[in-house]
Amino acid sequence: MSDEQPAPGTHVFDTVGSEVVYSGAIVALRLDQVVMPGGKVAEREVIEHHGAVAVAAIDDAGELVLIDQYRHPVGRRLLELPAGLLDELGEDPLAAAQRELAEETGLAAREWAVLVDVALSPGFTDEALRVYLATGLYETDRPEPELEEADLRIVRMPVPDAVRAALAGEITNATAVAGVLALAAIRTEGITPRAADAPWPGMPTAFLNRKAGRTGESAGD
Repeated sequence: MSDEQPAPGTHVFDTVGSEVVYSGAIVALRLDQVVMPGGKVAEREVIEHHGAVAVAAIDDAGELVLIDQYRHPVGRRLLELPAGLLDELGEDPLAAAQRELAEETGLAAREWAVLVDVALSPGFTDEALRVYLATGLYETDRPEPELEEADLRIVRMPVPDAVRAALAGEITNATAVAGVLALAAIRTEGITPRAADAPWPGMPTAFLNRKAGRTGESAGD
C-alpha cells in the first residue's frame, strides 16, 4: 500500500456524520464529522442560514440609495444596502431583490444586473448573499413598515462618497462594503456586470430544505 499523500488541493472532505443541535427561525446549528487529509475525523460547527439578496440602487443623479437601520446584535444603526432574506423555498432571488427594494425604499427599477456574490463567513456558516445592481429607478408602492423597518432612514450618497465611507469605517456592513467596492470597480474598469438571471451555484438552501423535510439536499440543489 502506497504511503504517497494526495497533492494539495485534491483531498475530498467527506462528511461521515452530522447532527442538528438547534434549529430556530432563521438559523440552525449543525455539527458535522469531516474526514481530514491523513484520515483524521474532525468536528466542524456549521450555522445554516437563509440566503439573502441586496440591491445597489443608483438614481438618475448617480447617487447610491442606502438605508440607515438598527441592528440589534451589534446594538447600533448601520448604513446598509436594501436587503432581505430568501426565506421561501424556490423563491427567485431577483424577484426577492425587487420586493425588498420596494419594501424598504418605495422604489422600483427598470434595469437589473448581478453585481457580486458573497460568501459572508465561510469558516462557520453557509450564509451567502447576492448583490444586484438596479438602475432606472422610479417610485412604487411601499408597504407600511414594521418592527425595525419602522425606524428605517433612507440616505442617498454619491458613489465616490460611499467608497470613502467604506474605507473610513463609516460603512461597515459586509454586504454594503462588498457592493460599494464592486460598484466602484465596474465603473473604474468598465466591467459589464452579469445578467440578472445569472446562475448562483453558491446560493444556500440547506436550512430551507431542512424546514421543508428535504434534509438530503444540499446548498445549490
